[in-house]
Amino acid sequence: MEGPEDPGKILLIDKPLTWTSFDVVKKIRNLTRIKKTGHAGTLDPLATGLLIVCQGKATKKIEGIQNAEKEYIGTIHLGATTASYDLESAPTPQQDLSHLTSELIKEKASTFLGFIDQIPPIFSAIKVDGKRSYELARKGLEPELKSRKIEIKAFDITDIHLPEITFRVACSKGTYIRSLAHDLGQRLETGAYLKSLRRTKIGDYSVDDALTPDAFKDTLTQPV
Repeated sequence: MEGPEDPGKILLIDKPLTWTSFDVVKKIRNLTRIKKTGHAGTLDPLATGLLIVCQGKATKKIEGIQNAEKEYIGTIHLGATTASYDLESAPTPQQDLSHLTSELIKEKASTFLGFIDQIPPIFSAIKVDGKRSYELARKGLEPELKSRKIEIKAFDITDIHLPEITFRVACSKGTYIRSLAHDLGQRLETGAYLKSLRRTKIGDYSVDDALTPDAFKDTLTQPV
C-alpha cells in the first residue's frame, strides 16, 4: 500500500488491442490496490501501445506527461472510407488507386507538417452540448466539431503496398491520427481510413520499456 512519504509510481503499460484506457487503469488499480490511479493520455480501443499509468502522488505528473510529444506507427488503407475513420465502422467499396505514385503519397503527407487546424472525428469522446460526440454519431447524427490547432512534427511514409501504407507520426497533444489518415485520403482524392495504430513514445518514455497488463501482474507475484 502507498505510504505517507511514497512518491507514487509511473507505470509504462503496453495496452492490448480492444482494451479501453480505463480497462487498463481498472486492472492496475485492482492488482495494486492503490485507489489513486489514472492514465496520462487516452488510447482508442483499436490502438495498442504505450499507456502511462500514474499512481499515488505521481498522478500530479499526469498533465505534464499529457502535454509531451507523442509518436505513433501504423497502417492507413487508401481507397475506402469509414464513418469512424478506423475499423470501428464498415469501409465503403474499394476505389481504383492506379493513379497513385509513391512520390505523390509522400508529397501529400508532407503537406501536413507544422501547425495545422484539425477537425476531430465525430466518433470521439469530445462533448457536444453535454453529450459525447460518439454517442450522437452512433445514433446517426452528425455533430459539428470545431477544429483545433495541432502540430505534426513528422509524418513519414515508411512502406507502400497499395492499398495500404505504413507510417510514423510525431505530433503534439490533441492530435487524432484517425483524422490525419482521413485527411490524407481527401488530399489524395481516394479516401482513407486508419487500419492499425500503435503508440510508441510519449516524451522520453518508450513502449520498449512497457509491460502488458499480464506481464505487469507477473511482476507482482514473483517471490522476493
